[in-house]
Amino acid sequence: MVLASVQGLLQWSPPLSPFKCVRNPKRQRAVSARISTDDSPPSTQEKKKSLPGKPEADVVVIGSGIAGLCCAGLLARYNQDVLVLESHDQPGGAAHAFDIKGYKFDSGPSLFSGFQSRGPQANPLAQVLDALGESVPCANYDSWMVYIPEGDFLSHIGPTEFFKDLEKYASQNAVQEWKKLMDAVLPMSAAAMALPPLSVRGDLGVLSTAAARYAPSLLKSFIQMGPQGALGATKLLRPFSEIIDSLELKDPFIRNWVDLLAFLLAGVKSNGILSAEMIYMFAEWYKPGCSLDYPLHGSGAIVDALIRGMQKFGGRISLRSHVEKIVVENGRAIGVKLRSGQFVRAKKAVVSNASMWDTLGLLPEDVIPKSYSDRVKRTPQCESFMHLHLGFDAEGIREDLGIHHIVVNDWERGVDADQNVVLLSVPSVLSPDLAPPGKHVLHAYTPGTEPYELWEGLDRSSAEYKKLKLERSEVMWRAVERVLGPGFNRDKCTVKLIGTPLTHQRFLRRNRGTYGPAIQAGKDSFPGHSTPIPQLFCCGDSTFPGIGVPAVAASGAIVANTLVSVSQHSELLDAIGI
Repeated sequence: MVLASVQGLLQWSPPLSPFKCVRNPKRQRAVSARISTDDSPPSTQEKKKSLPGKPEADVVVIGSGIAGLCCAGLLARYNQDVLVLESHDQPGGAAHAFDIKGYKFDSGPSLFSGFQSRGPQANPLAQVLDALGESVPCANYDSWMVYIPEGDFLSHIGPTEFFKDLEKYASQNAVQEWKKLMDAVLPMSAAAMALPPLSVRGDLGVLSTAAARYAPSLLKSFIQMGPQGALGATKLLRPFSEIIDSLELKDPFIRNWVDLLAFLLAGVKSNGILSAEMIYMFAEWYKPGCSLDYPLHGSGAIVDALIRGMQKFGGRISLRSHVEKIVVENGRAIGVKLRSGQFVRAKKAVVSNASMWDTLGLLPEDVIPKSYSDRVKRTPQCESFMHLHLGFDAEGIREDLGIHHIVVNDWERGVDADQNVVLLSVPSVLSPDLAPPGKHVLHAYTPGTEPYELWEGLDRSSAEYKKLKLERSEVMWRAVERVLGPGFNRDKCTVKLIGTPLTHQRFLRRNRGTYGPAIQAGKDSFPGHSTPIPQLFCCGDSTFPGIGVPAVAASGAIVANTLVSVSQHSELLDAIGI
């Protein structure tokens, strides 16, 4: 039985720790305030700009998001000549950082865990960094503020603290149902965490690097779970709502809370998220000694570490290098053409870190099988974002202000309703260097719930667009004022940046500004990493295992592993001790 019977190891990867845009985190995808020269016609400077080294590589990676950088870093570690082409003037994709007037902002992901973990059960991004000999210093914390209709409270992760919150803000029945849920899902976490993400590859070599290598630990985990737990483990690739229903959990608070966690993790509610992903998250957040991590110096420190690791092994990255199209010759992807007109040859493969819809737009129409094109076009999309980036004076703001805050206005509307949930991050409380002395930075956003249709076709310079920005940002301003209290005055902010779905689309080159695919567990599955075009692969939130920083890191690793031999892959696993 093990995992080969669960949709096959070629399509399965372990669920990934909750390391995403609080969102976003895929599915967090956020907005940059820095305007790249590539958003206008190519400048003379761009046309004359030369690539680092020769205009060819073994593997050309389109985009420097977390997935693209993980893929490129591992390929360099595997001694492949790799070149990353990034359209913008800052690397990192949705996870990049930007600086305005001395305020350093995260553009997307801000809620992380598992950075300090090592070994087979580590976060996949931590495993990639470990393979590259890099680390990211973090500040650790164990709570976040929650503002819900029942009241405001500091929610702690860990095995016992949340029970106290339930007693105060929900009911004794909620306490009992939460205990029932934990008793059911935590034993299943052994199976969910038994297969390291870095062991997975997209070919039959996975039978060696994953199935055979980790069969003993998988078997041990099933034995430890006992018959009941092993039976429950068969539901890992089913919607988490099926587990909730089988336990007959009916308390409104519990069901709302689980929906909220699922939505923050993957952009869908409990009826759309894989049970494996939720179970891994419960194990990470509600086990003894657990903590959340925030990278010191901001999310840009993650991007910097990945680039350092890649360059250490000879990898290259070129900014302001916008890929206009993927070049296909004799049915195979052989390179890319830049907007400047330059051709960059890929001797072994092209890897696209763009979304499935944007990747489709880079391909010549006459080489795309209709079945592939149709599947991409009919894949439902998550909605987009509203963003609010602020720089403001810390004077008058309470000293015990935490980094993360979640505001839910109305449970009845659902956590996926527009203008209903607002997430706020104030990372300068943990990393003061992100703001000038005595100041704070803040990022507020509606997590993948802003309808693109409201903005479609609007002229960004029009009065109509500006008016709509003010109207649709008001829910975030109210959330900020609720969190920061009477000492905050919006009119006194040094930096005020409002982002819309059009901003999201423009700066991140995301089709319709989307958060990513809205693929529901049990109804459909994320595409794999290969494409109908030989030598063209995809990684990122449009591919398995899905949205979120851990998921995209794993996707990049899977592609890199697939492009090298099984012996090289196994040697890497031995070297990093997993």
